[in-house]
Amino acid sequence: MKTQITELFGMEVYTEKAVRVGIVDDAVLNVDTKKIDSLAVSDLNPELLQLKGFKGIKVPYRIVRSIGDVIIIRHFSNMFPSKDAE
Repeated sequence: MKTQITELFGMEVYTEKAVRVGIVDDAVLNVDTKKIDSLAVSDLNPELLQLKGFKGIKVPYRIVRSIGDVIIIRHFSNMFPSKDAE
């Protein structure tokens, strides 16, 4: 999965179950490995009840599944409410 870091800024982040997380603001780099460590995501989805009060989160890059028009990350049921619960 090769891409320019600057192309990630402003991209929408969704989980595999189509839950919108937010928008990428920045990338945290590991200087030793010369790889992306995590993505700083803001403009968080207000429906994410477990994240109320946060202005942003760091999403570990290892859970990124794909990058295209949007960024898809692994879905964690304990972090994000499922659509079935509605």
